[in-house]
Amino acid sequence: MTNTMKIRRTAIAVAAAAVLPFSLAACSDSGGDDTKAAPTADAPADSVAPTEEPMTGGKPFGSACAGVPKEGAGSFDGMAKDPVATAASNNPALSTLVAAVKKAGLVDTLNNAQDITVFAPTNDAFAKIPKADLDKVLADKAALTKILTYHVVGQKLTPQQLKAGSFETLQKGMIATKGSGQEYTVNDTSQVVCGNVRTANAHVYIVDTVLMPQ
Repeated sequence: MTNTMKIRRTAIAVAAAAVLPFSLAACSDSGGDDTKAAPTADAPADSVAPTEEPMTGGKPFGSACAGVPKEGAGSFDGMAKDPVATAASNNPALSTLVAAVKKAGLVDTLNNAQDITVFAPTNDAFAKIPKADLDKVLADKAALTKILTYHVVGQKLTPQQLKAGSFETLQKGMIATKGSGQEYTVNDTSQVVCGNVRTANAHVYIVDTVLMPQ
């Protein structure tokens, strides 16, 4: 081997040795930590799309929600600050229910209860009952109390729980719910028209038909 060839090979080896550290450093700086790799089909469960409850964002939903005042005590933010009977009294669409609750002497009972769910019939729901029958019920405190407490469940129910559920009411009877997304029914007869309304002590689902205990 000539001296010229030896000199060339030595130069190439030196150059390679000089470049190698910079190549390794570049690889390291470009994200060599494989724990930060992009998610794949085998990603853990906590990377799965959120379930139905987060999809609603925890916010009220339903066609009748548009009629709720945008601000003030009767708004969603306002109702969230008050116990349920007081909150309902600030919603014009629930005035018949509020009058019935007062006649039954249940204002304090509902306001002082903790972690409950109320299926609240609208004024139109009460209007479906023949006036003579409604007047008769409103004049009978025992019967009225039975009906009103049948609309109350002793736990806070999320929309997810309403998909296919059976729950005991304060009246001791049972109600059945089913549905998905933003469409839910109670006892197959009453439609939730504004759901997931929060008050200081309750979740409220406004319904379009009065529930009648067996």
